[in-house]
Amino acid sequence: MHNAPPLGSENCAKRIDAQDYFALALSRGIAQVYCMPRPGESSDAILRRLEGVKRVPTSKAQVFVKDAFLPADLCDEIIDLIDLDRRPSTIADYNGDDLFRTSETCDLSPDHTAVKDVEKRLFDFTQIDPAHGEPLQGQRYEVGQEFKQHTDWFNPDGEDWAKFCSVSGQRTWTFMIYLNTVEAGGATRFKALDKKFRPTRGTILGWNNLTPDGRGNVNTLHHAMKVRKGVKYVITKWYRERPWG
Repeated sequence: MHNAPPLGSENCAKRIDAQDYFALALSRGIAQVYCMPRPGESSDAILRRLEGVKRVPTSKAQVFVKDAFLPADLCDEIIDLIDLDRRPSTIADYNGDDLFRTSETCDLSPDHTAVKDVEKRLFDFTQIDPAHGEPLQGQRYEVGQEFKQHTDWFNPDGEDWAKFCSVSGQRTWTFMIYLNTVEAGGATRFKALDKKFRPTRGTILGWNNLTPDGRGNVNTLHHAMKVRKGVKYVITKWYRERPWG
């Protein structure tokens, strides 16, 4: 009984009903289910089931990257949408630094065909219930613009915690897609992981914002570094513990 293999790639790599999952575990005599993700989460087995997905070799955080996630024509469509409706970016828990986040932001309409295409690709990749996802958001960075070191999870002691998390809970996973290759600068730097990702068109970068016990992972602190030449476009998808409301 104890030598039975864990429920691995053949089951964790696809979404199945939780009741069916645990029934299958019992039928195989498995006392512990190893990779059933919690609501709003993906898993190592799910993300690495696809060819070309790489995990950053560190125990400090779960960070994944895959090249050519979005085709160039779809990237261009989303860039056009961002340029149509961009506005100055804002932050939660204002820290007094007016230059902390200097990019522009666009809330992308879920009714647009290109946005629906991206959402479908994200679901096929992450297998996270779309109900747990925030609306897809685009960002644009000109030369000199940046988003200084920050985490995507919210501080439970912050003044904006109730405003942003009372309904849907904490952010669980982040998935960011580079829409163009930046001429110089604009990298995403994780200082604690000693890792830097340079913007390349179509590449997706994803990470788990939380530790195994559900607290915010300080090692996911990251910096959208200043663009030195050209313009940088990205889209970001955040997921929550509970359905988005």
